[in-house]
Amino acid sequence: MIKKLLVVFIAFSALQSYSQEGTASPYSFYGIGSLKFKGTVENRSMGGLSIYTDSVHVNLRNPAAYVAPNLKLWNEESRPVKFSVGGSSSSTTLKANSGEAEVSTTTFDYLALSLPLGDFGFGFGLVPYTSVGYDLESLNDNDLVENRYAGEGGLNRAFIGLGYKITDKLSIGVDVNYNFGNIQNSVIEFNYDEENIPRQYQTRESNRSDLSGLNFNIGLTYKTMITDELELQAGATYSPVSDLSSINERTFATILINFTNGQEFVVNELDADLASRGLEETDLRLPSRFSIGGGIGKPRHWFLGAEFTTQNTSEFSNPIVSIEDANFVNARNVSIGGFYIPDFKSFSSYWKRSTYRAGIHFENTGLEINNQPINEFGISFGVGLPIGQVFSNANLGFEFGRRGTTDENLIQENFFNLSVSLSLNDRWFQKRKYN
Repeated sequence: MIKKLLVVFIAFSALQSYSQEGTASPYSFYGIGSLKFKGTVENRSMGGLSIYTDSVHVNLRNPAAYVAPNLKLWNEESRPVKFSVGGSSSSTTLKANSGEAEVSTTTFDYLALSLPLGDFGFGFGLVPYTSVGYDLESLNDNDLVENRYAGEGGLNRAFIGLGYKITDKLSIGVDVNYNFGNIQNSVIEFNYDEENIPRQYQTRESNRSDLSGLNFNIGLTYKTMITDELELQAGATYSPVSDLSSINERTFATILINFTNGQEFVVNELDADLASRGLEETDLRLPSRFSIGGGIGKPRHWFLGAEFTTQNTSEFSNPIVSIEDANFVNARNVSIGGFYIPDFKSFSSYWKRSTYRAGIHFENTGLEINNQPINEFGISFGVGLPIGQVFSNANLGFEFGRRGTTDENLIQENFFNLSVSLSLNDRWFQKRKYN
């Protein structure tokens, strides 16, 4: 077990040292950034499907899945400890009516551990929740830069959860999530003279919000054999509305820009008096979320399922930010996916023991700009490669998709994501055979 823990933390450190901004999406300008997928590479490779649970993979989306069925290891029934760590790389083409641009990011996605405790299951970990990363410009009637927007940061989530087996078929669980992070953004207003030459000094507004707070996620899982070979699995989760504390800062500055290399030099800076307006400390409301789904399959051979998720994004509020021509409506997502294992007991073929996954998802993100809904579509594939001797595996996932539209002068994102994870299993306690 110690060796595997070392592998996990080495992988985690490598991902952290290599990570960049978590997103390059212009849509991270809105709200508290682009929502990150809270799930494993295995989930993501099945279109985001999270209702399937087993003894050898961590499920980050449903805390009831911490209670896993027994697995036969070392010629006896056992419930192994489960470790998982993952990261991804994204390559995106940003397409607008005026042209295209290529951007890429590499990010750490999750680190999680799940422990068996009799009829209980315990889990904890760390995941990014939202990510902000954009650099945008708006043009005036003379096709000159009028405003330049930049943003970075995001919200992270440390979670701890407990699941309980009510019956052999039904389990319940709850996650307590501590959200923390900061969001920084700035806007530069460009001024020109009568000959459309930039003036010597420009104006910049900078904002920073430090966020923190708790929220909860409640989950149920149900599984039963409906024939001698077919198993039904179903699951549901609910996250109630929650508030985050936001400590805000705002400054105004007169700056000098070197248009050759883009460097900015502050000439004069002034802190805004947010306290007098009641904006120094505010509450930011996170919307409620509900998901439900089900599927059938042959244990350790194949599974096919579907899941529906709705999020009351219209409940989102942030008093410190007011954006014209954009509003939030309730979000919806449909995921369909599954996996296939040719023969998990095969000794003659490594590839027959591998797990092959695929799925699709359709999402209304809940964001509307210029009355245009920002929708997303993705199709994904993946493979789980066995490593070691106790059902551990390395997972590769591939996703192609599209987000947004070029209508109403908006931006369409065509993306390709490559995800990699380690899912490691080991015995919790092992009795000594000899003293």
